[in-house]
Amino acid sequence: MLTLALVGCGTPGPPQPPSLNLPDRVDDLNAIRTGNQVHLTWTMPKRNTDRLPIKTGVTALVCRRESASECSPVAKLSFAPGSQASFEDSLSASLAAGSPRPLTYTVELKNRSGRSVGPSNAAVIVVGQAPAPIVGLAAEVSRSGAVLRWNAVDQHLAVRIHRKLLTPHPAPAHGGPLAPPPEPVDQNLFVDSDTGHALDSSITLGNVYEYRGQRIAHIEVEGHPVELAGEISPPIRVDAQDVFPPAVPSGLAAVATAAEAGAAPSIDLNWEPNTEPDLAGYVVYRHENESPRQRISGEQPLAGPAFHDTSVQPGHTYGYAVSAVDRGGHESGRSAEAQETVPNP
Repeated sequence: MLTLALVGCGTPGPPQPPSLNLPDRVDDLNAIRTGNQVHLTWTMPKRNTDRLPIKTGVTALVCRRESASECSPVAKLSFAPGSQASFEDSLSASLAAGSPRPLTYTVELKNRSGRSVGPSNAAVIVVGQAPAPIVGLAAEVSRSGAVLRWNAVDQHLAVRIHRKLLTPHPAPAHGGPLAPPPEPVDQNLFVDSDTGHALDSSITLGNVYEYRGQRIAHIEVEGHPVELAGEISPPIRVDAQDVFPPAVPSGLAAVATAAEAGAAPSIDLNWEPNTEPDLAGYVVYRHENESPRQRISGEQPLAGPAFHDTSVQPGHTYGYAVSAVDRGGHESGRSAEAQETVPNP
């Protein structure tokens, strides 16, 4: 008799419980107060606690708690899975007044049945009377940088200046290891005391910038140092046009050489080099006796800080001055004069 044996493909495992579809907990909640507005940001999870993808929008309950009170809901929102979520909360008149004190925000994600794995990490800000907003912010461009001014209020407060570069330049194709880093588009500048003025010496002439300012109070709340920031001022635009000539050259010296062995007499000039990054070169002027100075160095600026003058006569005395020119065509004042007499043969 032939007996057939039936062999199974495997034994079934124990039954799995159904997924509760609970969204993962938010762990990167961040809160920033500016004036009487609080900006919250966080990342929505892509998966639930069973590591399964979330396919629909998720309800987010935002609440805030002052001291030991219960967390009070302030918003019920819906966001797509994996999105960068944000919420703007306006502080009430009572929270925006009085002495500094902490206010805690949390976000709780709920499934369709209203269940969750609990609130997010706590994001704490300081409520109470914020520093007064900056008024009268203005700027002018000098050779040293952008000179900022505003109406001072309290020297015990600090000031944060937000600077935005409006004309970023593309990175060079072949920068190399010694190439300077590109200028950042956004930068914060800090002033330790509200004196009503500051100098931004890090600008690049030829660029356009936007400035906004806010006052900052550095205080302690429950033994911890915190920052209480006021409103950000309206922006001002600064066109940092390069209208400034180079510095006047210094150290001009003249040395005469007599005619000898058939060579014509000459006077050699040299001076200290200028350091401006946009320097195009130098111009040499000369005069004799009471005659006006004349340019003798040609139409194009000299590349280096030296000049060899061969159009001189023995026994004559000449006075020289030098100026510097940048690539924009701006010419400096003339240097202190150097005089030299050509020896007779």
